[in-house]
Formats: sequence, structure tokens, C-alpha cells
Amino acid sequence: MDDQSNPKNDTTYGQPEGGSATAARMKLSEKAAEVKEKVADFGRTTASNIDESRKNAAGALHQAAAKLHSGGEQLSGVARTAADQFSGAAHVAADKLHAAADYVHETDLKAMGEDLKDVVKRYPGPALAVAAVLGFLVARSLRRD
Repeated sequence: MDDQSNPKNDTTYGQPEGGSATAARMKLSEKAAEVKEKVADFGRTTASNIDESRKNAAGALHQAAAKLHSGGEQLSGVARTAADQFSGAAHVAADKLHAAADYVHETDLKAMGEDLKDVVKRYPGPALAVAAVLGFLVARSLRRD
């Protein structure tokens, strides 16, 4: 019968258990520990690189956001300026219409005729163009009837 407590029993490969097998297991354990350490180092380095990249990406996003805010403020200022210009033009036009209404309300027909003569004498070219457009519109409205 075989003695199971004997450390020098033959293995299934016919080699005695002990010296060379133990040395191989120890060498394998050492290699496994080295690989484990290298993988851990690689993991730490990768994590550090990812963390640094994350910080850089976050910084770039913050810069982009700041530029968007700045551009938005500039655009808002431009829009306000444009809106102010449009608003100003509308107010000027409204003021001119009020002045024309006041003129028509307060001035009699004879005074309007005299004012019209003065405008035609001062601006003959534009007055002729206005007269031609008015004549065209009157003729066209009469033809439709």
C-alpha cells in the first residue's frame, strides 16, 4: 500500500513531488505577483491619465460655457441696440404722423396750397416724381371703375 503522508510520492507524470514542482509553483507565484503588480500599476496610471483628461475636458467645457455667456451678453447688447434703433425709428415715424395730423387739423386749404408751392419750388425733382406716382395711381383707380 501507498503511504499518503510521504511527500516524495510520484505524481501522475512520473516525477517525484517536491523539489522541481515546488520550485515551479514558486516561480509561477512570483510571475503572477509581478503581473498583478504591473496590472495594478497600469490601472493606477490609466486612472491618473483619465482623471487628468477629465480635468482638461471639464476646463475646456468651462471655457466654452464662459465664451457662450460672453457672446450671449454681446448678442443681447447688440439685440438691445437693434431693438432700440427699431424702437427709435418707430417713435420718429409716429411723431411725424402726429405732426402731419396736427398740420392737417390746424391748417386751412389755402395755407396748405401755399406750403405745397414752397415745397415744389425748394425740391422740384422729388416733387415731379411724387406728382407722377400720384397721377399714375389716380389714373389706375379711375380705370377700374
